[in-house]
Amino acid sequence: MERFEYPVRFKRAKEGGYVVTCRDLPQLVTQGDSLTASVAASGDAMDEVFAAYMQRGLAFPVPSPIQRGERLISPPAETVAKAALYVAMREAGVSKVQLAQRLGIDEKEVRRLLDPHHGSKLPRIAEAVRALGRRLVIGLEVA
Repeated sequence: MERFEYPVRFKRAKEGGYVVTCRDLPQLVTQGDSLTASVAASGDAMDEVFAAYMQRGLAFPVPSPIQRGERLISPPAETVAKAALYVAMREAGVSKVQLAQRLGIDEKEVRRLLDPHHGSKLPRIAEAVRALGRRLVIGLEVA
């Protein structure tokens, strides 16, 4: 099962707060005044990094094993669902036009399903994933 979580490091900043980085997603650099704010900022920053990868047609890097001093972070759930659709399309070699034909919808709707900045309904994303022979799975873990 594909997991969309990456090890993120929270380093105390001299001026206070934390600087947040990710070895696997070098574009992810953010900060927060507290650890709680930094964790929230890391999810938001990861959301933007995922959007950039999908917009540029890039493959997501394989997450490295977590190291001491790191935490596993994921982008928001809707972005994870859209990333799962994106990966399923890439692995199946299916274009947006081809997926739209399979679903009987306009290609613009598929573009919106893949756009992390556009609100999409989870059942619609799951339907698109099913059209690619995959199943979207949502889990629950202790934080």
